[in-house]
Amino acid sequence: RYVAEVLDNENSMSNSDAAQGAYDQAYAICKENMDPAHPIRLGLALNYSVFYYEIKVEHEQACKIAKQAFDDALEQMDKNPDDKKYKDSSLIMQLLRDNLSLWTASEEDDDADNQMQG
Repeated sequence: RYVAEVLDNENSMSNSDAAQGAYDQAYAICKENMDPAHPIRLGLALNYSVFYYEIKVEHEQACKIAKQAFDDALEQMDKNPDDKKYKDSSLIMQLLRDNLSLWTASEEDDDADNQMQG
């Protein structure tokens, strides 16, 4: 992802595709082998969603990944509210929620601008 951020458009596309393949594979492995509130799984979801928002410019997919990760983790944490291992998870969940708030507010602003121009 980081290489794709700094290269020109032509080189960025091939690195973006490679990053997406790595994210797809890693996320599938995490979903299969880690509970939804595991901090590594949440951290990956955070980075994956930022990748979709910033690099792929697929805002809807970015929000979908972030929201699903947040909701799944919250459900898991509700089942085991006293589990001390969720401290790191809570911090990452806050970042996911912050991104979702920013992204949805940005989309609403864009929609309002488009309506005023239309």
